[in-house]
Amino acid sequence: MKSGLCVAAVGLWVLSAAAGGWFFVKGWTTQGADGRTEILLAASERDQILGEMRQLLKSVDALIRAAGDSQPDRTVMAQAARAAGMSMAADTNPAIMAKLPLPFKQMGMSIHKDMDTLADAIVQNETPQHVLQRLASMTARCTTCHDLYRFSSGRSRD
Repeated sequence: MKSGLCVAAVGLWVLSAAAGGWFFVKGWTTQGADGRTEILLAASERDQILGEMRQLLKSVDALIRAAGDSQPDRTVMAQAARAAGMSMAADTNPAIMAKLPLPFKQMGMSIHKDMDTLADAIVQNETPQHVLQRLASMTARCTTCHDLYRFSSGRSRD
């Protein structure tokens, strides 16, 4: 009787771990009518992610504006890059992270890491042209992500 119970417990644990792994990779998603993958979030979760995206866009805007000045302010540039770095992602709710598909998480984290790397490069006197080249690489990933994913929260669609 005990060995049967142990086998059942181990079996349930394996199934639970497999289901958890599946959701970690797939997230809470469905295929959208427009061909993109819809990430299913509560309205407040959707608003939080979109708020982070707006903050990232504000950092990119500040970097572009500063890099375009005749005398680029490296302090402003480094602060803008650092604001969108890994510290921005550090306080993301784990429940939200669990709902995001793995490729989405990977793209997002790569952007945050690259912003920290960019801030370091700016401090090391990287030229504004190189800063813009790095930003172009990052924004290419942003557009790819927006082409692949959308958020659904039960509210009217944008």
